Amino acid sequence: MEFFWFMLLLVVVVGNAMVLLRTAKRPNIPDSVKPKPYRDDEEDDR
Repeated sequence: MEFFWFMLLLVVVVGNAMVLLRTAKRPNIPDSVKPKPYRDDEEDDR
């Protein structure tokens, strides 16, 4: 019986890790979001 719980826990942990890796590889940014330049970029004389 202990082997069953260990295998169940292992499957759940590995499954969650796979889902997290899969969703982390493709960012879900809407098309309406556009990058905006900073105002300080052109004023900075460093």
